[in-house]
Amino acid sequence: MNRKSLRAHWADLDKESLVDAQLGFLRHYLKNCVIPYSKYYGEQLASLDVDGLTSLADLAAVPLTSKEDLLATEEHPDRARELVLQPTAKQLQSSPANIARALFQGKASVRESLEKEFRPVLMTSTTGRSSDPVPFLYTHYDLDNLALCGTRMMEICQSKKEFRHLNAFPYAPHLAFWQMHYASLGFNTFCLSTGGGKTMGTEGNLHLIRKIKPDALIGMPTFVYHLLSCGLEDGLRWTNLQRIVLGGEKVPPGLRRKLRRLCADLGSEETIIMATYGFTEAKTAWPECAYPADAEPSGYHLYPDLGIVEIIDPETGEPVEDGQPGEIVYTPLDARGTVVIRYRTGDLIDGGLIYDPCPHCGRQSPRLTGRISRVSNRKSMQLDKFKGTLVDFNELEHLLDDEASVGSWQLELRKANDDPLDLDELIVHVTNEGALSEGEVRRKVENRFARATEIRPNRIVFHKPKRMRSMQGVGDQLKEERIIDRRPQNSPGTVLSS
Repeated sequence: MNRKSLRAHWADLDKESLVDAQLGFLRHYLKNCVIPYSKYYGEQLASLDVDGLTSLADLAAVPLTSKEDLLATEEHPDRARELVLQPTAKQLQSSPANIARALFQGKASVRESLEKEFRPVLMTSTTGRSSDPVPFLYTHYDLDNLALCGTRMMEICQSKKEFRHLNAFPYAPHLAFWQMHYASLGFNTFCLSTGGGKTMGTEGNLHLIRKIKPDALIGMPTFVYHLLSCGLEDGLRWTNLQRIVLGGEKVPPGLRRKLRRLCADLGSEETIIMATYGFTEAKTAWPECAYPADAEPSGYHLYPDLGIVEIIDPETGEPVEDGQPGEIVYTPLDARGTVVIRYRTGDLIDGGLIYDPCPHCGRQSPRLTGRISRVSNRKSMQLDKFKGTLVDFNELEHLLDDEASVGSWQLELRKANDDPLDLDELIVHVTNEGALSEGEVRRKVENRFARATEIRPNRIVFHKPKRMRSMQGVGDQLKEERIIDRRPQNSPGTVLSS
């Protein structure tokens, strides 16, 4: 199957046909782009039998790439550049395909085409919360793919060209903003980008919402929740809000329920709330489809013509069966600029990868199903020693997001009396959501901790929404601070990144 055919049928092929086509593209991509043009993979894969990659099991012969492999070292201070596809003029001129093209199209036309394919024109970057930021370069070729992926996102989310979209992702060299920007261009629809709270502030965003009355709102979950809450406080009526698409953070069921309630209070009864999953290294994001109000989301719909997703056992690196939990690994099939192969995301998916047709939209493209969380180890800094107990802070996030009586929240870790050798303290900061008294909310939070964890909050502190937004850095931070560690760096235990 050629690429054009797969691109036309990416959402309706059976697994066997799809995987066969993917492996054919991978062999061609490795032989003709990655190995000859990437300094890093030219060395890593020099002895690889590319033609031997005939099944998904054969991918085990390709070394996994981790975040640590992308970072500069004393031996490789320019590692980021080594990951960029950089063909020399001699390599391009001697390519039989390019020689043939030049005969029919002319050398100048081929040269211009190759510059668009391989010359970097845009950069995004990892956030650098647990390590130094890593730049990822895009060429015009990549931007065309970004627009293609964005168009598919719009279609999967059942947007309409006549919709007015408001993009509230922060202006930043990060994937979320640029994916949405190119999605609107590819789908040929109106989209107003506000830059989030840091650029225009809450009032600026609300003013534009009043002005254009968007049908779809796209942004970070915490900031979208903040906008809806402030709109309700200001008496805003937003009766035509049909879609909310979220990215950059997890979207647990409790948060979805709160967002739906806010939308209903604002006058929009039929708002569909969808999450996306993406990461800088993939240069794309995948959405949930528009699902009925009485159903659960069916998972993130992948683009199998553009990349291969594997699920591996995070301990052994071995692949797991379809539908089994494990760590997400990604390999692009058509990227230029910065390229990483068999990239370990550090993200765990508890429902695994499935190929069955989607029960909501009918697409047969593979889907990532279930909840996504970070690999719980010291490197990801999500598993931390606290009060003498090893605590998975991934679980605490869902614990509070799923409590209907709590609006926004923040966990603060500190030492008693600010003494590095004193006892650990956990302070839970919350806003009261709804009609319950503070005493009732306090008991609900305490009961949730008692049922789900071995630790107890030392204090539960209530705040007004405005104060909580300031504490979280809503509008100022790319990702709001939900868990913050104020313990001295030299105190016992690991410092947890927010």
